[in-house]
Amino acid sequence: MPKTTSKSRSHDKNKNKIEDRKDQSLRQQLVELLSGGNAHAKFDEVIRDLPVTLRGAKPPNLPHSPWMLLEHLRIAQRDILEFSRNRKHVSPDWPEGYWPQDEAPPDDAAWDESVRQFRADLKSMQDLITDKKTDLFAAIPWGEGQTILREALLAADHNAYHLAQLVDVRRLLGAWQ
Repeated sequence: MPKTTSKSRSHDKNKNKIEDRKDQSLRQQLVELLSGGNAHAKFDEVIRDLPVTLRGAKPPNLPHSPWMLLEHLRIAQRDILEFSRNRKHVSPDWPEGYWPQDEAPPDDAAWDESVRQFRADLKSMQDLITDKKTDLFAAIPWGEGQTILREALLAADHNAYHLAQLVDVRRLLGAWQ
C-alpha cells in the first residue's frame, strides 16, 4: 500500500479547494442566470409599471396577454421546482394546465399573488441550487435522467424566453420604454 506523505495530502487539499471553488462558481452562475440580467431581462423590470388596464390586453395577432404570460411563467416554474424537490409532485396536464383560462386576472389581488408566488418559487429554486447538499449532477431519483442542473437551466431558459415575449407584448401595447 502506498505511503501517504505530507506532499500528497497537501496536493489533495489543494485539489479539493479547486473543486470547491468550481462548485461554488457553478452554483453562483446558475443563481445569476435565474435572476436575469446580463443577456436576459429581469422579472421585476419586465413587470414594473405595467398599467392595470393592460394586464389582460392582447396585441393584434399575438396569442397572449401579460396575465397569460405571467401565469404561464409562474405555473411552469413551480412545476420545475416541485419536480426537482418532491417525489410526489404531479405535473399539470400539457398544455392546458400550464396556461390560465382567462386573458385577464380576475382582480388586482390575483396579479399580485401570481407575482409573489413567482418570486418565492424563484428564490426556492435558487436556494435549492446553493444548498451544498444538493448534488447538481445526480439524476433525480423519480425522474428519467434529469438532474437539478438540467432543471435549473430549463427554468432559466423558459423564464428568459417568456419574459422576452412579455417585453414584446408590452412594446406592442405601448407600455415599454
